[in-house]
Amino acid sequence: MDPGLEASATPGLIKSSNVLGKASDKMTDTLSNKVLGREQLPQQVAEWRRAGERIVLTNGCFDLLHVGHVRYLRAAKALGGRLVVGVNGDASARALKGEGRPVMPAHERAELVAALEAVDAVVIFPEPDVRALIRELRPDIHAKGTDYTAENIPERDVVIECGGRVEIVGDPKNHSASGLIRAMGCSTKQGNSQP
Repeated sequence: MDPGLEASATPGLIKSSNVLGKASDKMTDTLSNKVLGREQLPQQVAEWRRAGERIVLTNGCFDLLHVGHVRYLRAAKALGGRLVVGVNGDASARALKGEGRPVMPAHERAELVAALEAVDAVVIFPEPDVRALIRELRPDIHAKGTDYTAENIPERDVVIECGGRVEIVGDPKNHSASGLIRAMGCSTKQGNSQP
């Protein structure tokens, strides 16, 4: 028997720490290929454009991933092309969401978002909004959730200036990380408390 394999108590079932380890390593490699730095992302976007792909950009804090996020990202992907997700850095998320947030650090939030099938690339951005990223990437479409209208998207002017359009996607805003935190009875006033 392969030294990495061991017999299980269940007949016919073989456990493999090596196989599981290799699968885990492959998944980590795939996710790390999807989480890109600001210097890498424009090169990847240019490559996709050369292949005739449309670029869809969306962004958010994604502090506690929930079904609203999943639906929002699937709907953004359904607009066609490659979906790039900007994840607010920790200071940016704190400024938007308040003291004690984010619950998870940016690199973990980015990894969770990258694990979703609909997402093609993730980048962490430190700015308070995504205008600089829009200027760098010049997306064909900038998708925002249903808590916005096409008229009140803060970055709308930059999207249009860069030749793109805005789209509102996802289901009604019935889910939020803040709501989940309240429902779990967790206080975010004391810092990053664990449920």
